[in-house]
Amino acid sequence: MTTTLYGIPNCDTVKKARTWLADNGHDFTFHDVKKQGLTREMVADWLEQLDWETLVNRKGTTWRNLSDERKAQVVDKTSALELMLENPSVIKRPVLQGVGPVSVGFSPDAFAAKFKDAA
Repeated sequence: MTTTLYGIPNCDTVKKARTWLADNGHDFTFHDVKKQGLTREMVADWLEQLDWETLVNRKGTTWRNLSDERKAQVVDKTSALELMLENPSVIKRPVLQGVGPVSVGFSPDAFAAKFKDAA
């Protein structure tokens, strides 16, 4: 399976992850979730591997800019899926797929362990 990093190019955490992958010689494809979009199947697959509360970034600007009514509607996997398809920016970044289970976020140590375990 191809290693794919999902995110937004101007996100600092995504930039750090992309730099780490390149500097450590890992081939990967970058998928811009805003420009290239997301499919229902893709996000549903992530939600089979990760809890919806892990994927929805409640600390980010996109979440904070949602109406209180819209936020209150996000109560489970199904409602989170709909929100993420409507607003891909609400997804915690980056999402890494293709190296073990799907993971979200970035730290050099976590990525190093993930790629070591996959070797």
